[in-house]
Amino acid sequence: MPRRLRRLAATLVAALAALLAVSLLPVQAVAAEGRVAGGRLDWGIKQSFLSYVTGPIAKGSWGLTGGAATVGGSTFRFHSATGAYDPETGALSASFSGGVRFTGHQENGVNVLDLSIGRLTLRAGAGGGAGLYADVSSRSKDTGKVTAVSQARLADLSLAGLDLRGAAGTLTLSNVPATLTGAGANAFGGFYTAGTALDPLTLSVNLPAAKASPSATGQPAGAEPAGTPAAATPVAPAGTPAGESPAPAPARTEFTGGSLDWGVRRTFRDYVTGSIAKGGWEVSGGAADGGAFFRWTPAKGGYDPVTGALTAAFAGGVHFTGMKTADGYGLDLVLANAAVTVADGHGRLTADVSGRTPDGAVQQAPGVELATFEAGVLKPEGGLLKAVELPLKLSESGAKAFGGLYPAGADMDPLSFAVALDPAAVLPPLPDIGSAPAAAPAPAVASPAPATAPVAAEAAKEVRWPAVAAVGGLLVLALATAGVVLARRRRTAATPAADGPATTDEDARPSA
Repeated sequence: MPRRLRRLAATLVAALAALLAVSLLPVQAVAAEGRVAGGRLDWGIKQSFLSYVTGPIAKGSWGLTGGAATVGGSTFRFHSATGAYDPETGALSASFSGGVRFTGHQENGVNVLDLSIGRLTLRAGAGGGAGLYADVSSRSKDTGKVTAVSQARLADLSLAGLDLRGAAGTLTLSNVPATLTGAGANAFGGFYTAGTALDPLTLSVNLPAAKASPSATGQPAGAEPAGTPAAATPVAPAGTPAGESPAPAPARTEFTGGSLDWGVRRTFRDYVTGSIAKGGWEVSGGAADGGAFFRWTPAKGGYDPVTGALTAAFAGGVHFTGMKTADGYGLDLVLANAAVTVADGHGRLTADVSGRTPDGAVQQAPGVELATFEAGVLKPEGGLLKAVELPLKLSESGAKAFGGLYPAGADMDPLSFAVALDPAAVLPPLPDIGSAPAAAPAPAVASPAPATAPVAAEAAKEVRWPAVAAVGGLLVLALATAGVVLARRRRTAATPAADGPATTDEDARPSA
């Protein structure tokens, strides 16, 4: 073959081969990256560690921070997931709010054991590797030095065989095995070594449509709006002569927006969901489950800025059930229509109580005083009149409402509430624990995408077959063209022209 023709054929083949190679690459993501908006992560960390902390050696305790909750008494629930998810590759990053602090081994007023874990983040790559990260503050048992690390990799997670691609709605990972890393061992202050098996974790994250976003009211998407507060209504003092303007005076404010947050009592929630009652709860009528507490909303009532008197009634109810029998439930308790009244700095929490308690008592009573609190001086700020985590004491009637499970005077979970005195005020957001996890009977099961093969292996099989066919056609056409050119060149070389020299290589090239 002449030199220039060989060069042309080589160029055509190289160009077409490059085009073919590009067409065989995996398909690029056609679905927009999804935003993680709400969800929960349930993790017991390590049950032997919890027992050690509260046992006779460490004589310690643990406390929840940032709205974290407990499930069944031995599992911590972290809430309000945020992050990103790529449905094409299955890459997932989800950070959860809330934390837990462990203390123990107190010596000279100092806790030798002092470990705080918060902002847990799961990161799963497209190839199946995954890790659990967290902000950690810990004290070394050897040196006593306290160190704080942001997003340390606490544990390696096993997602072998799972395909996380293509999920929508609620994505659930259940009973995921976790192994302590070197950084995690340092975080635990040397109490455990790298490679130690930790408790498996379960998480559920919401993957809403791209247009979904939290409501402008500051409540989670899908939550019932709190309503629009009414403007302040001035009340004319009695005895004002007709035709005369009353003297300026602070107005009593009527409102129709507000929320009340109360977890009842953590040990009560653990009792309901634990191994004895084996029950649960449901919210209704506008109430919501915030994980560590329940929210009753909206509200209506009034506030007098002169006396500080407040009356606020909140809608919604929480229905606790447990101790199931053939005839129903031994525990079947409803707390509905919670209300708060404050006068002279003293407050009362009331609610409608109905149902059955474990002692066999059946109740049906409206407006029962459950607990009392000291409100102090409440002052509006930013259009809101609110109180945060007021200590709450169980009253005599409250102890009866709970069937004698707790004595009068017992500490209940703290009470928080907010009422909107200004139409533009925004209520505090509720922790978002997302939708209920999808059922997953087998360990480490991803839902809803079934695991058929490792992610990387599946991704390598994705091919643009229409593009391959088109490139193949171009390749056949190019080879045919080269064959025609070569045949013409041979005929020309065999029959010299009568009026001139033989055809040169420069003449045997395709036209532009």
